[in-house]
Amino acid sequence: MAIYPADHVGSLLRPKELFDARAAGLQGEALRELEDEHIQVALRRQEEIGLPIFTDGEFRRRTFMSDFNDSVDGLDEGEALPRDWSGSGPAPAVTRVSGVAVARITQRRRMTAHEVAFMREHSPRPIKITLPSANQFPAIAFKRGISDAVYPTHSELLWDVVPVIKREIAALVDEGVDYIQIDAPRYSYYIDPKWRDYVREEMRMDPDDALAEAIRADNACLEGARLDGVTLAIHLCRGNNRSQWYAEGGYDAIAESLFGQLNVDRFLLEYDSERAGTFEPLRFVPRGKTVVLGLVSTKVPAVERQADLIARIHEAEAFVPLEDLALSPQCGFASTMEGNLLTEDDQWAKLRLVVETARQVWGRGF
Repeated sequence: MAIYPADHVGSLLRPKELFDARAAGLQGEALRELEDEHIQVALRRQEEIGLPIFTDGEFRRRTFMSDFNDSVDGLDEGEALPRDWSGSGPAPAVTRVSGVAVARITQRRRMTAHEVAFMREHSPRPIKITLPSANQFPAIAFKRGISDAVYPTHSELLWDVVPVIKREIAALVDEGVDYIQIDAPRYSYYIDPKWRDYVREEMRMDPDDALAEAIRADNACLEGARLDGVTLAIHLCRGNNRSQWYAEGGYDAIAESLFGQLNVDRFLLEYDSERAGTFEPLRFVPRGKTVVLGLVSTKVPAVERQADLIARIHEAEAFVPLEDLALSPQCGFASTMEGNLLTEDDQWAKLRLVVETARQVWGRGF
């Protein structure tokens, strides 16, 4: 397992040419060639600023989880559940990022094989592939009056998603991918009182039971994947769509269970605002596992002060040894292809700051 003191969550703002082409309906080989071109530019930029781990920016995806949607049958993207977003910018419209389950989930192709092949050929450094957590889908793809015709409960939908994610992780390990990250924003349902009520009332589950099942499901996906040379990580956030969020609250309610039981090497945690609470829940992280502090915001254009980041890293050191800490932005810059409300220049300045701050704190030649 590599340490990677400077990290990033994965998605990058789509270059205007690529965004406009997708919005205009470009498809097929022409779209693939344009994606290839802009991914290579993004790889060069990551190399220039000194990041130790590279992604393709999720440029081939419509959202951070659309690789799942595109690999299965059973979801109707003409349907969606409403989501209440908060933030200083304009709230996004109902975004059909998942679709609704209208039939049993069945896999028709691999999720990321096309991404991996290109990255292995062109990335000058180790690569990270991101995948949505299986837990993402029952909460947002189960619509009463539709989904319950094929899935009597949210749990039954969850356990049909698990094998798809598990097979993808196993394939990535077999292909020699260095770093596999599960993106799991739904854990925020168990830290925010209004979402705990949603789990209880709409999903008809006890929130603590649902949390325990979520951990079991993610561990089932990761089973057999913890091998030498492979870094397994999970990223937790409170929503990230056009600089908006949907949940608030510290990690206290989930820390002991999640940090103690989830079979990953690395926790990428959102810590860019007061919505994330204190560092105190980090006391439950087992020694030897890495906590990646998401102290740099992808939601606002203002670039943080390095002195402030360093001070906060040392605050976290009261609960986690410095050698088990790392630094990153709090989330991706474009969980959906529309992206957050900042510029590419802002994005690269923030990622450069992450690298320079990590070198200042940890002093590693990466």
